[in-house]
Amino acid sequence: MMTPPVKSGPRYNNMIQSDKVRVIDHEGENLGVMYTRQAIEQAMDVGLDLVEVSPNADPPVCKFLDVGKYRYEAQKKANAARKTQKTQEIKEIKMRPNIDDHDYDTKMRNVVRFIEDGDKVKVTLRFRGRELSHQQLGMDLLRRVQQDVEEIAKIEAYPRMEGRQMLMVLSPK
Repeated sequence: MMTPPVKSGPRYNNMIQSDKVRVIDHEGENLGVMYTRQAIEQAMDVGLDLVEVSPNADPPVCKFLDVGKYRYEAQKKANAARKTQKTQEIKEIKMRPNIDDHDYDTKMRNVVRFIEDGDKVKVTLRFRGRELSHQQLGMDLLRRVQQDVEEIAKIEAYPRMEGRQMLMVLSPK
């Protein structure tokens, strides 16, 4: 009796397409290479399924397992990996070219905190009115930011002008 193919997960029993497979029994012992039909019959005698665990090997490696339990364990492992992974966000800090020292210190504390949390930081320098004719002040300010965080961050995107603002991206080392 043929079972319909499963969309995701490993192939098992009659879904295994290879003629010969390397078989490992339920106790972890290598039974060697045998015909797939013979291996399925041995698995049924033990009350388990023949599950393809390494389909890219030559010949494919199959084990005597309970398919439902195997899928459940794999799903639990994937969920645990998803929980522990950290996504990297881009935080933005906006400044002006003629920023005061205290305001600069406050912004830099936030930059350091974001980088220590593992996030990228986009430093945006906005020019208004006649400030646009003094772009060297903006470059000096971004160089100062770069020097203040060079122990903990590296420059991912060097300062560049986009319209009326100058941008620089920092990422954790």
